[in-house]
Amino acid sequence: MILQQMKEITDAQKKFFYSSQTLDVAFRKKQLAALKQAVKNNLTLLTDALHADLGKSAYESYMCEISLVLEEINYFLKHLSKLARPKKVGTSLAQFPAKCKIVHDPYGVVLIMSPWNYPVQLTLCPLVGAIAGGNCAVVKTSEYSLNVSSALEKVIAEAFVPDYITVVKGGREENTALLECPFDYIFFTGSVAVGKVVMKAASQQLIPVTLELGGKSPCIVDETADLKVTARRIVWGKLINSGQTCVAPDYILVHKSVASQLKQSIAERIKETYPDALHCEYYPHIITQRHFDRLLSLLDGMSVYSGGGYDAETLTIEPTILENVSEESKVMQEEIFGPILPVIEYENLSEAVEFIRKRSKPLALYLFSRDKGVIEYITKNIQFGGGCVNDTVIHLATTHMPFGGVGDSGMGGYHGKESFNTFTRAKSVLNKGRMFDNSLRYPPFTQSKYNTLKKFFK
Repeated sequence: MILQQMKEITDAQKKFFYSSQTLDVAFRKKQLAALKQAVKNNLTLLTDALHADLGKSAYESYMCEISLVLEEINYFLKHLSKLARPKKVGTSLAQFPAKCKIVHDPYGVVLIMSPWNYPVQLTLCPLVGAIAGGNCAVVKTSEYSLNVSSALEKVIAEAFVPDYITVVKGGREENTALLECPFDYIFFTGSVAVGKVVMKAASQQLIPVTLELGGKSPCIVDETADLKVTARRIVWGKLINSGQTCVAPDYILVHKSVASQLKQSIAERIKETYPDALHCEYYPHIITQRHFDRLLSLLDGMSVYSGGGYDAETLTIEPTILENVSEESKVMQEEIFGPILPVIEYENLSEAVEFIRKRSKPLALYLFSRDKGVIEYITKNIQFGGGCVNDTVIHLATTHMPFGGVGDSGMGGYHGKESFNTFTRAKSVLNKGRMFDNSLRYPPFTQSKYNTLKKFFK
């Protein structure tokens, strides 16, 4: 029954797409403007829902979710006409006389599968790219952030007709049914494990995918770092959304000469920022009991430098610094996705680099250093999706750079122009002149023609 319902939705959207309405750039810009207005109309609804699901304050919700959506929409309202314009390119000697161009084609009907941790931003930013590219879209929201899913359903219904853009709520059964439908593109944000399921299902129908996944993002602090600034920026990046951020610093690799001072600086900064984290109105809670229990299990047997407290009723865990962390410990075997920060010491930079290289390529990497040689060495010699020097997380808050992973942390990217490229396909079109027709291309292939051909192409 659910599969049939999902197929009816995709069939209706295919029909809408083939009406060719979405090919018109003016239509796309009108829809983007409608989405922007719907978000602004429902701002309180969205921030209240984020607070209900995750305990986010209105300030954090606007800073980390709403503002990024509005910026993405504004980018396309300004630049879409130019991006969508066919691009004239050169012609080769073999094509003469001809005119060549590249046309950006929408894929058709795309599936956007969004997560629970930033459920507004990570739903609507990909949707903005899909609309800008000229597609129809089915948006599958997370079953964990139920209040936000309902709010997004209202926002999208206010802005669009369902045959164009629609929301599907639900859990695993709905996800499974959607992955059996004949979408033209799938954009998934979530865990590595589920990303593999999505990619396997897509491969059965040869559906192209973008996978925005996660992983253990390292933070290197060398002996030249400004520790006060470093602590402030690490604490901010780690504890927004209580660490439930795919690009949060997952663990710290710090030079042994400054390790004690760094731990003290981070602990002091946490106390300044969240003096009573378990009863702080702007400190988010953990999304579900299952996630809460998993995080507490990571603390079993660990050496806690500071923090470690929790409130089982509110699903809140104190910001926690771990020391004397072993490579083999459970906390180093999986993405933490919570307010727990292991600190590991190193003696030389090559040791830190080798530590990172032994693991899957991270979604993000952060380096705190004042040494230009170290900065160049790290950025050149470690593969990672994106990152910051002397800051954390904010590399993704721009329309001017792509955001995405590499290896186990994902494939493909988006934001700004990269979103347009992700949700369109570059189609090559050659318009051949009729007045001249080179005989070299046609049989019979004589020795004389062969000699002439080699003179032209050598």
